[in-house]
Amino acid sequence: MVEEFDRRPAAGSGQSDISSRRPAGPPDGAEIPQAVRDFFDGLAEGGGRILRNVSGTVRFDLEYPGRVDHWLVSIDQGRVTVSCDGVVDADTVIYADARLFLRMARGELKPLPAWLRNDFTADGEFRFVIMLERMFAPPPDGHHPREVAARGRNRALAESRPSPSSPGKTVPPAGGGEHR
Repeated sequence: MVEEFDRRPAAGSGQSDISSRRPAGPPDGAEIPQAVRDFFDGLAEGGGRILRNVSGTVRFDLEYPGRVDHWLVSIDQGRVTVSCDGVVDADTVIYADARLFLRMARGELKPLPAWLRNDFTADGEFRFVIMLERMFAPPPDGHHPREVAARGRNRALAESRPSPSSPGKTVPPAGGGEHR
């Protein structure tokens, strides 16, 4: 059973509820920021490797001053297609300010903590909110834990070897230096 949820701000909470507005996509002549288009193009081109065994739809409603753009991401066993259409039904709908969305797309802000802080809201299947972590870029200064561990091992090995500049200094063998 899939649990449904509704994380839109409560009426009178001071936060905008963009789901109540009706503009469908950019008005005639309006520009879609290139960074947003680049994110969705990249997701369509390379999203399959990170979304294997996933199927469903996520609609991103991105709020700009005076309008809301609707991006539909359809995932079918890792095959990703993206369209910028009007309001269509989706398994999950993400409501976000466009500036916040771009921060997540650049890896400056992690999606799950942002959702928990109610920086953006979502309706629908919770599993797609969790999958946002895989859709968006890692932090710009982030490193994979295996890379960090490998660098630590290499540094420890280098420090345990005698350096050519200190020939008299030797490092005792592992195991306390006892020989059998």
